[in-house]
Order: sequence, then C-alpha cells, then structure tokens
Amino acid sequence: MQRLAIAERPNWREKATEYGFRFHTMHGEPYWCEDAYYQFTLAQIEKLEAVTGELHQMCLQVVDKVVNSEELLAKFRIPKHTWDFVRTSWKTSQPSLYSRLDLAWDGQTDAKLLENNADTPTSLYEAAFFQWIWLEDQLSAGNLPAGSDQFNSLQEKLIDRFAALHQQHGFSWLHFACCRDTDEDRGTVQYLQDCATEAGLPSEFLYIDEIGLGEKGQFTDVHDQVIGNLFKLYPWEFMLRETFSTKLADAGVRWLEPAWKSIISNKALLPMLWKMFPNHPNLLPAYFAEDNVPAMDKYVVKPLFSREGANIRIVENGKEIARVDGPYGEEGMIVQQFHPLPKFGDSYTLIGSWLIDDRPAGIGLREDRDLITQDLSRFYPHTFIE
Repeated sequence: MQRLAIAERPNWREKATEYGFRFHTMHGEPYWCEDAYYQFTLAQIEKLEAVTGELHQMCLQVVDKVVNSEELLAKFRIPKHTWDFVRTSWKTSQPSLYSRLDLAWDGQTDAKLLENNADTPTSLYEAAFFQWIWLEDQLSAGNLPAGSDQFNSLQEKLIDRFAALHQQHGFSWLHFACCRDTDEDRGTVQYLQDCATEAGLPSEFLYIDEIGLGEKGQFTDVHDQVIGNLFKLYPWEFMLRETFSTKLADAGVRWLEPAWKSIISNKALLPMLWKMFPNHPNLLPAYFAEDNVPAMDKYVVKPLFSREGANIRIVENGKEIARVDGPYGEEGMIVQQFHPLPKFGDSYTLIGSWLIDDRPAGIGLREDRDLITQDLSRFYPHTFIE
C-alpha cells in the first residue's frame, strides 16, 4: 500500500461540474483530491475483499442474536415500541442494498474493523463513479503504470441489485428521500436514483419532510401517491424515535435500508462482535461503557449512534488526546481499543470497504491530519497492480 504523487487532471473541476459532483469542495476546503493516489497489489485487494466478506457475515450473525433477545435490543437502545418492527424486518428477510465497513489497514498487518456504516453510508458517488472516471482519464493520459486497475465494481453491482429488487423482489416503484440542505446527501441519492433508472426500476424523489400520512395510515408522497418502497438516506436511530415511528409497522413500506440495519449501524455492534468472536484477527477489543471495561493504555470512546466522527474521544494513559464535539452520547457509549491508522506524510488514512447485496464491491480512501476521520476528511482515488 503506497501513496504516490500524480499530476491532477487539468479539467477535473469542469468534469465534476458536468457530472453533478457539487460537493468536491466543502466549506472552502478540498474534499475530492487527486494530487496523489493509493496503490495496492492484487494480493492486497484480494485480502481486503476476503476480510470484508467475512466481517459482514459476522455482523449478520450479530443481527440474528440481537433480534432474538429483548435484553440485547434494550442494550442497543432500540425503542421498545419498535422491537417487533425491527425483528420482523429480519425474520422476513427484508432485502438490503449496501453497507460500508471502515477499516484500519497498512497493507501488511491484519486489517481492523473500526465500525460499520450499514444504514446511511455516504462517499458512494465518489467511490463508485468519480474515482473510476479518474482512473480512465489517467490511464488514457499515460500517467499510471500499464495494467493499473481499481477495486471498484460498485456501479455495476448497484445496477444489478436494483434490477433484482425490481424483477425478483417485486419493487415496481421506488421512492428516494433525504434531508434538505446537504449537497452530499442529495448527490448520493441522485446517483442511486440514476442507477435504479439504469436498471429499469421507476423512481421518484422527495425530501424526508415531504412524506405524509394517508387516511389509512400509509405514508404518501407530495402527489398523495402511496409509498410502497422507500430508500431513505436518513438514520434509523432518528426514525425510530420520531412521532410517526408508531406508524412504521402498519404503513406497509419496504425500506432500504431495512430496519434490521439499525442493529449493525449501531456502535453496540462492536462489543457484540468481540464477545461472539473473541480475539478474531480483524476485530479490536470493545466493550459497553456501562460494563466492566478492562484497563487499556489507549482507547476510543464512541457513542452508540455517532456519525462522521461526532462525540468520539481518544484517551491515552488517562488523558484525552483527541475529541470531536457533536450531538450524540446520551444514548450510551462503547469503549474500543485504539488502533492507529496508517500515516502517510502528515495524514492518517482510513479505508472504506463497500458491500452491495452482501458482496464486497470496492473501496474508497479518506485522509485527515487529525486522528479522527470526519465528514470533511479528504477523499483520494486508488489503483491496484498485479
């Protein structure tokens, strides 16, 4: 795993505008970066693929354990009035679309799972589409070694998955929704909607706050059309606590992601994995903060529902050495042994490893000068060679 300097494409900003990539720069800071790229070997990519697939299957075993235990559902802070709703989504095999595992890996030692973004993962468009365009352009320009490839079948697998949802799972129509006022979320949803269209699955977009409630308790769109299938880039931990959560079980909606994803997008997953698969080479010791936590020289405290690094703290020898503020934490915390991200120059690098329909499908890499990866951490493209 190497970080190699490369000339930027002279016209990449124009291309970003052409393809609707409106969040390549955020708050005046570069988000998409291509003055360098990460190069892997084929053997390293095959290792990443195998680890990703195995970890995902382990996560699914956690779901099965949690839905069958009221004690664990409570431990995961899933509201009691939604237990049957979450449980039924698993028991009836409600289909999922995608997930992203965040891994710490230097290309040599064992990759370590930091968390699972199984509900509303972003950085998809740039991983699936824009870094592939970068690869094609740099190969055409002769700026990459001959035979350079990319671990990236994301778009192809997304289209295949939407086609399967349409043809095999009876999704005749799919609504897409996200919050207002976020270019990143809107861009991610637009990309997914484009993939659904390519797969022949008709769809329509609306904002989360435009979802209505019909006379018979069904959710409706702005045209009073009943919503039967809905992709929502909106966290389950929010939805399960809102007023209309009492209507979820009766509304007749098939959700992407399904409600059982509320279990593995939850940081409570991490101590459960460690308990079920102790000393697994790709896991880090992790514990519920309210339980007996063994002494560790260096550890990370994470809220159960944290996103984009919010409210995460790193402690070394009893002293806090890094923290990010945010709105989370009241729901409870977990403690995970610290594991260093590989450092290249002055930045730490995180690998996001994607799954589509439970299958490893590609990676995206993020960099940050701080120890905690956040929403503005920079995205860099990658390649692999034989």
